[in-house]
Amino acid sequence: MEKAIEPELCRTMKEVRQGVDAIDAELVALLAQRFGYMRAAARIKQDRSAVRDEDRKRAVIEAAVAAARAQGMPDDFIARLWEDLVETSIAYEDGEWVRQRG
Repeated sequence: MEKAIEPELCRTMKEVRQGVDAIDAELVALLAQRFGYMRAAARIKQDRSAVRDEDRKRAVIEAAVAAARAQGMPDDFIARLWEDLVETSIAYEDGEWVRQRG
């Protein structure tokens, strides 16, 4: 894969797509690491009811929205994206909690 250039320097759709593909690969790697933390949480939490923590969910989404705002990103989109990410993470952690305890 060719090295991606900064978005402001893109002049062709090929350059844009290379940048998007590079970012997507980085995002997947980061998500794999994040899901590793979900596996760790499933291992650490003794009670399945602890998997869902609405206060923590709210704090994570609020932090993402604040970070998005600081970057000049549309916070409503980030809020929706993080809602999905956190709910998916909770579902994954719950499945891991069950799997790890056989």
